Amino acid sequence: MTVDNSQDIKKILDIENKEWRESLDYVLKEQGPERVRQLLRQLQIRAQEQGVSIPFTANTPYINTIPHTREPNFPGNRELERRIKSIIRWNAMAMVVRANRESDGIGGHISTYASVANLWEVGFNHFWRGRTDDFLGDMVYFQGHAAPGVYSRAFLEGRLTEQDLSHFRNELNPQGGLSSYPHPFLMKDFWEFPTVSMGLTALTAIYQARFNHYLVDRGLRKSSGRKVWAMLGDGEMDEPESLGAITLAAREHLDNLIFVVNGNLQRLDGPVRGNGKIIQELEAAFRGAGWNVIKVIWGSDWDRLLDEDKSGRLVQRMDEVLDGEMQRYKASSGAFVRKDFFGKYPELLQLVENYTDEQLGRLTRGGHDPVKVYAAYKAAVEHKGSPTVILAQTIKGYGLGEAGEGKNITHSQKKLNEEELKEFRTRFNIPISDDQIAQAPCYKPAEDSPEMKYLKQRREVLGGCLPKRFDGSQPMACQTDWLVQDYLAGSGERELATTMVFVNLLAKLLRDPELGKLIVPIVPDEARTFGMESLFREAGIYSHTGQLYEPVDKGNLLFYNEKKTGAILEEGLSEAGSMASFIAAGSAYSNNQVQTIPFYAFYSMFGFQRVGDLIWQACDSRARGFLIGATAGRTTLAGEGLQHQDGHSHVLALAPTKVKAYDPAFAYELAVIVHEGLTRMYCNQEDLIYYLTVMNETYKMPPMPKQKGVREGILKGMYRFQSTQIKGGKSKVHLLGSGAILNEVIKAQSLLETDFGIAADVWSVTSYKELYQDAIEAERWNLLHPKGKAKKPYVSQLLEKEQGVFVAASDYMKVLPASVSQWFPGPVHCLGTDGFGRSDSRSALRNFFEVDARYVAIAALSQLVKTGDIDQSILLKAIKDYKIDPDKLNPHND
Repeated sequence: MTVDNSQDIKKILDIENKEWRESLDYVLKEQGPERVRQLLRQLQIRAQEQGVSIPFTANTPYINTIPHTREPNFPGNRELERRIKSIIRWNAMAMVVRANRESDGIGGHISTYASVANLWEVGFNHFWRGRTDDFLGDMVYFQGHAAPGVYSRAFLEGRLTEQDLSHFRNELNPQGGLSSYPHPFLMKDFWEFPTVSMGLTALTAIYQARFNHYLVDRGLRKSSGRKVWAMLGDGEMDEPESLGAITLAAREHLDNLIFVVNGNLQRLDGPVRGNGKIIQELEAAFRGAGWNVIKVIWGSDWDRLLDEDKSGRLVQRMDEVLDGEMQRYKASSGAFVRKDFFGKYPELLQLVENYTDEQLGRLTRGGHDPVKVYAAYKAAVEHKGSPTVILAQTIKGYGLGEAGEGKNITHSQKKLNEEELKEFRTRFNIPISDDQIAQAPCYKPAEDSPEMKYLKQRREVLGGCLPKRFDGSQPMACQTDWLVQDYLAGSGERELATTMVFVNLLAKLLRDPELGKLIVPIVPDEARTFGMESLFREAGIYSHTGQLYEPVDKGNLLFYNEKKTGAILEEGLSEAGSMASFIAAGSAYSNNQVQTIPFYAFYSMFGFQRVGDLIWQACDSRARGFLIGATAGRTTLAGEGLQHQDGHSHVLALAPTKVKAYDPAFAYELAVIVHEGLTRMYCNQEDLIYYLTVMNETYKMPPMPKQKGVREGILKGMYRFQSTQIKGGKSKVHLLGSGAILNEVIKAQSLLETDFGIAADVWSVTSYKELYQDAIEAERWNLLHPKGKAKKPYVSQLLEKEQGVFVAASDYMKVLPASVSQWFPGPVHCLGTDGFGRSDSRSALRNFFEVDARYVAIAALSQLVKTGDIDQSILLKAIKDYKIDPDKLNPHND
């Protein structure tokens, strides 16, 4: 039949579409979903055989994953839960509004919690289990910007007082206050996970879930079925870390992990995807990575419309509409929704002809419907074999009405006027009078009210309140003196690198009866670079599935050995993932009641520079452990060049106060520092992180000097390594060295004494940070206690009887030794490695950066010229004799 009328063609296509839909419905009804999948697959194959190209899509239609016909019965009292949720909404809003009235500009967020309130309350009332004597509890990473909602609930639970809420973001108040966001460092008994640095929550939650499996597989705790929930925002999914490890979660079959992405369609300044659909984009990413994806887009009001739509136009329109339009609908009237959304197709207008504009304006999003959210959560916790992500659509600023509901300005909303407060109060039926409304008071029902009884009963059933941080640490590693003994005598004629010493030391710890099973070596696919391959066979590389293949190097002694009980977390090329594992292991004493001891070894260039935010998060998490900056130094790592050579990690390490940073040169220094770290972190239970840089340059390791104060000096940051052999000389030089550059300083001592007869002492500076922190603490004491006995910094005490000039040489930027130069008794010339790296030999690099023995010597001579101790001619002759080119490339700029 020939048809040339477009309307007739449309009718025929509609009939065909209807027949195909009815056929599918019949098969589904009679034979079930598996048969439907088989038929669709057969059709796809047949189409490809006929040359029909089918575009790939990882998306399902823009409707709820779970149809209402498969929803479980909601087990709670919906009216009481709605009432509790309304009270928590009010208090969360009120505490932010009051804080900003009392201190203008103090900040805070209203709109984020307004959008997640239902998502969180369903979790609090039905899914999130607290810690009991028999169960460690679920781990919930709360979206940081919605912290007021957690505080508000804790207020109803009796964990916080109204005074606490009134001091939100007012932590320095004498009566105490509440931190802006989740900070375990500041609220150590309340928050478990710091989550406001966006993107890091997703990453750390994934590695935490994997670490929970690691502990079970290694026999360090029993399997308990606990879940890791990460409550995320759709805007923060733009952060690279948010999606950076989702393939690992699927690859590791982390069905103990649930992401809940709050799709309120707004970032800080506007729509997340105004011209697209963020939920569809994330669905494709997660499904493609192997996750179980559950979409919660439309509330129950839409079920009837979807059931009654026989044309398929409603789902088509849902697929078409953009997020920017969805945002606009909430800020517009029901009449506009009718015209713009339903009005595109006559079938849709007919579908809603019996709906009033008011009804259309009240059609809900799925994330605000407890029935939809409960169904999604239940499906997620019951799913096996892969992680689950729930993509829930909500409205940012839900309940704020004209003050900011669904508007671009809503993220920054912190204040409401009196009329807006009244509107909010009335909408959520909060019993506060018009006379009281201006003060935005908190509201708490009577303890014997149905709401309070229900709230507490639900948490009691689920094991108690959360978040609630526990400290399960007990003194351990208190008898580790044996660790140091083998390194005190030096290496004799054998040349070693401090990386080799570190690996040897780590192997000893792994074999120790008390500590071995608790050591967690972490490395980002660079174990062989650091000489750690010897640990492969002995300790094994952790794999939840074991080793399902025979490695190509099976015949070698140091083959790549994966096993389920392996100790090493080999994280591939991911410093961020490795750091997330460090956080999980370093905070296990609190989150898992197991005191694991992480040693994370990495290219030092890719430590503080690349994952500095995660290091701050580790400090906030009160993590404990060792960060090992391997292949460290700007000139010590030969051949690698500009982006690999580290001359600044120790400068960056000055910032986080809980990081103790050391740059040891010799084996005994390294052993003494590791021993001290074990003692302070695990015996004394101090929340510290030790950063140690180790190098791959080999040289003879000297024995530990016998004089008094060496051990103390190593730990405090500086000690006299070698005194001059010249007695009674007029001039005196003090040469300070760190790390591998200490060897250049020792050579410079010989040059000065042999070529010029100048007395020179050599000092080993193991930690400029320790010297700096000690000095500024002494200065602070003196400033605030003018009548008390003045304190003297350790470095000043150490050098107070010394005369002469000082030269400090380091493989790091000159600002590092300069940070303490003001506390020296004489002038200090700083040598360092400011500038870009180069690919060359160590000797060439040290010449280029002007930190080799010759430059140390002429810096000392230059200082003596300035003090008048020697004539300038001596300096000029030294420059010539040492073949130093004053016109060479400038390492600072060239």
